[in-house]
Amino acid sequence: MATAAEERGGDGAREEAPDGTRDEAAAGAEETVKIICLGDSAVGKSKCVGRGGRPQQFSTFALTLYQHRARVGGQEVRVDFWDTAGQERFQSMHASYYHQAHACIMVFDVQRKVTYKNLNSWYKELREFRPEIPCIVVANKIDVDMKVTQKSFNFARKFSLPFYFVSAADGTNVVKLFNDAIRLAVAYKQHSGDFMDEVLRELKSFDLQKTSKDFLDEGKSCTEEEPPSA
Repeated sequence: MATAAEERGGDGAREEAPDGTRDEAAAGAEETVKIICLGDSAVGKSKCVGRGGRPQQFSTFALTLYQHRARVGGQEVRVDFWDTAGQERFQSMHASYYHQAHACIMVFDVQRKVTYKNLNSWYKELREFRPEIPCIVVANKIDVDMKVTQKSFNFARKFSLPFYFVSAADGTNVVKLFNDAIRLAVAYKQHSGDFMDEVLRELKSFDLQKTSKDFLDEGKSCTEEEPPSA
């Protein structure tokens, strides 16, 4: 039979860890960020993402999801790269694609002018759903003609966006692109003041409150029902 001291010892073992220990555990917890890719078909978005490491890939009819792990500031980060899986051929994405994204990589093909012109449409749609997230503009396929890197592309400068020349074919600048995108996504998530995030949180809270109220009202009506007569 356990002694009183043993019982007290057992209770002590079940006590919560000190605040400092909990803070250290929280600091070491894995962060998760979502980075979306935008741009016309065949500009090399999927190939760019595939070059970003050795991700685990999940494909559905609506998107291709690449999962990747990195370290930012000593913290483990799981990165979900979302690719369009052909939706971009409709020149528009479903709202759920943008939901809770923390950064965007917008790609055009330096060999096809129309893909550069269409950046305006993609950027406009992005800002409708995610007004504040970091966005990086990527000029892909520079391996075809390196002279293109001497050209000036004003779109990124117009909106004060980071700009990268890359080649998904030979890997030029791809690792740097994704490292920078991950850092921007983590920084945004940790310091976000995005209005849309606030709206989504309010809606989620409202739905939970409404569900709880409906449940209570239903329970009250059940208890107030008169028992059936004999």
